[in-house]
Amino acid sequence: MAHREGARISFYVTFVAIALNVADSVHAAAENTKLLTGKAAMGDWTSDAPDVRRKITVQDLPPPGSNALAIKLAHVVKRPANAQPKVPSGFKIELYASGFRDPRFLLAAPNGDIFIVESRANQIKVLRDTNADGKAEVTEVFADRSLNKPFGIALYPPGGDPQFLYVANTDGVIRFPYRNGDLKARGPAEQLGARLSGGATHLRSGGHWTRDIVFSPDGKKMYVSIGSRSNVSDSASEADRARIFEFNPDGTDRKVFAWGIRNAVGIAFRPGTNELWMSTNERDELGEDLPPDYISSVRLSGFYGWPWFYIGNHQDPRHKGKHPELAGKVIVPDVLVQAHSASLNLCFYTGDQFPFEYKGDIFAAFHGSWNRMKRTGYKVVRVPLDKSTGKPRGEYEDFVTGFVMPDGKVWGRPVGITVAKDGSLLISEDGNGTIWRVSSGR
Repeated sequence: MAHREGARISFYVTFVAIALNVADSVHAAAENTKLLTGKAAMGDWTSDAPDVRRKITVQDLPPPGSNALAIKLAHVVKRPANAQPKVPSGFKIELYASGFRDPRFLLAAPNGDIFIVESRANQIKVLRDTNADGKAEVTEVFADRSLNKPFGIALYPPGGDPQFLYVANTDGVIRFPYRNGDLKARGPAEQLGARLSGGATHLRSGGHWTRDIVFSPDGKKMYVSIGSRSNVSDSASEADRARIFEFNPDGTDRKVFAWGIRNAVGIAFRPGTNELWMSTNERDELGEDLPPDYISSVRLSGFYGWPWFYIGNHQDPRHKGKHPELAGKVIVPDVLVQAHSASLNLCFYTGDQFPFEYKGDIFAAFHGSWNRMKRTGYKVVRVPLDKSTGKPRGEYEDFVTGFVMPDGKVWGRPVGITVAKDGSLLISEDGNGTIWRVSSGR
């Protein structure tokens, strides 16, 4: 009896010691990060580094101005042989695969295969790591027909035994028959009734062209995001734009789920909930630091301001006096990120490889600015969520940086992101057509 009691006490002491060590590690990590607020949080890429945190609030917003002439397109160069993205201590990043043309979207299949969408090449490929060495040895073209600037893809129904791969073309939704392990579509594409207002490859010639697609956790509804046709117009051509739509899985019964969202490039459900989240590009030509892009939960029937307002009831001066009845209805997003970052895809960390404090957090890819004199973006960030409430603290931190050279030239523009079956994080960049794998050694 005494032996059993002693063992119980020993176990308790060991458990408490481990818990304290974990708590101390988390606290130490938080102490080692650098929090930038206010104007300091709105600097350029030179302040980027793994673990640097930023918090931008509504009170930090500058008055509207104009940076209409601030056109500084990224000068993308071939990746130098010694160029390597940077990650926080305890993580490592390695090249997973290369040689792609415009790899814009990544999706992990239940069996561990990785789907990759090459949007401008109108191809969807499947990658397979056959020997678990963290690199893709097999690359097959899954589909190259019936595609029109594809972007978002999703497996249906949700779970471990999907029957279809859904594809969000720029002008509608199609699906291919699929079973776990298929390297090629086992049948032709089926065109669904979910017709969308198509976009050109450039904003000024037809609007945002990317469309993301996700299913509700129960598989009963399909959601598709579509960006605006213009920067800030409220003409009739915007009638079916700047929205997140809800459909039945067969593409029928279209409803507007949320609106006034200039371009929700990435959408995803928070695991274990019915909360839809989005990663959104805001408008241009209001200033270097205005308005912020954002990462936010999406409220049913919620109005997010575009084009008349931004970040709450701040009126866009180009629409002065319009729609005063909507001013008090504009939702302030959960996390404001640096203006012109071009926040694209996002995912929730569902793996078990990273330390516990990363579980359930958001990772988002920032493609990088084009109309800001001091470059910003070109990185992957983490948005920590409170483990008990699932709510963000309003801050975000740099997780993968180093895609900009010391001279300001860019070799990598992050865009696609997904959690692999082994718990690593995969990131695509379309500057040099590569995919990178982040793993944890802790």
